[in-house]
Amino acid sequence: MRGTTVLPGEGNSGLPGSGPPGDDGMPTHRLEVPMPNALPFAIGTFDTIGPMSRASFPHRHTFHEIVHVTGGTGGHVVDLTRFALSPPNLCFIAPGQVHHWEDVTGLDGRVILFTDDFLLDHPADRHALRGLGRRSWLELPDEAAEPTARLVAELDGEYQAGAEGFQGVLRALLHVLVVRAARLPAHQPTEPPPAPRSRPGSVAAELMTLLGTPEGARRSVRACAQHLGVSVSYLGEAVKASTGRTPGELIRQARVHEAKRLLLRTELSVRQIALRVGFGDPAYFCRFFRRETGTSPGDFRRGGGDIHHDHRLESIARTRPSA
Repeated sequence: MRGTTVLPGEGNSGLPGSGPPGDDGMPTHRLEVPMPNALPFAIGTFDTIGPMSRASFPHRHTFHEIVHVTGGTGGHVVDLTRFALSPPNLCFIAPGQVHHWEDVTGLDGRVILFTDDFLLDHPADRHALRGLGRRSWLELPDEAAEPTARLVAELDGEYQAGAEGFQGVLRALLHVLVVRAARLPAHQPTEPPPAPRSRPGSVAAELMTLLGTPEGARRSVRACAQHLGVSVSYLGEAVKASTGRTPGELIRQARVHEAKRLLLRTELSVRQIALRVGFGDPAYFCRFFRRETGTSPGDFRRGGGDIHHDHRLESIARTRPSA
């Protein structure tokens, strides 16, 4: 199992998965998904995922994390709020959120890791996950505890088996988990609620919502700033402070995500897709796509997405089992 935690003061080594932390010096954990047949998704126990899954120091990720807690005592701190463990719980940590475990013993359950890139079939889940990240900690009532445990176990079993078509099954099961979780009431924190979201945090959230739309992926940084009513420099500062990433990085991610969805779900030509994601030159789009994903648009489409590999993805998970 491999992973990279970028600590305050470390620079960009140029290696996949490494890079500078945010401006606030917060350690940032990045996924390294090995080739071949990598998938931007992993699930396992706290032991199999690795020590970062129970880290006791504040850090953040650039990927989504869902934790199904089935045992243990202590607390989990997300941003400014501390939640007491009262298993079974579901916890949602969105990219850019800061969290850590506090005074935990006997922590048990499963950890699910994935990137926005994995949500090809259900792009609306990106918005739902952002909302769940704001609520973060959910108690599972009796009527939801057993179905949730079965669903998480089924996700784990499908991932471990790696049978034909398992990527689509994983996406479908994850979608069900997100939808059902959004219906649950939020757990009351053991500490006072955090202060209202800062202006930078709101701007970053608005940008993520904008980029979650098909037309958003076509916008430049300047166009996004104009749409949100802020200057380009303020947008950059706000987004970097809130997520540890630049608006340009988020736009590139959104363009790749939309391009993959169009390649897999439509019969549009590569030239047409290039135009729809903001590239007037198809050749430049192909170079961009290969740089960001490690494969060409044509090969990605012919492989049905199965050969997809993003060499910039971050991972604390082991390589998925071979199909």
